[in-house]
Amino acid sequence: MQPNEVKALLESRIDGCEFHIQGEGCNFQVIAVGEAFEGLSPVKRQQLVYSALSDEIASGALHAISIKTFTPAQWSSAPENAQ
Repeated sequence: MQPNEVKALLESRIDGCEFHIQGEGCNFQVIAVGEAFEGLSPVKRQQLVYSALSDEIASGALHAISIKTFTPAQWSSAPENAQ
């Protein structure tokens, strides 16, 4: 899979989030930013993203995924967002 394919899958399955994807093959790093994470624990945030990719993980199309999640307010001051 390519990063743009992973991004398209996530955008079609989780509304109102912005995704930044890096990686190649079956190993990807996902940064997800959205209101959907407001009020959720870190574990629930991870589960939301993993569940959106469960079919691809089960099939082996995606193997290793690291996920960082942010609300828009958190993202505005996140080191990962440094321009």
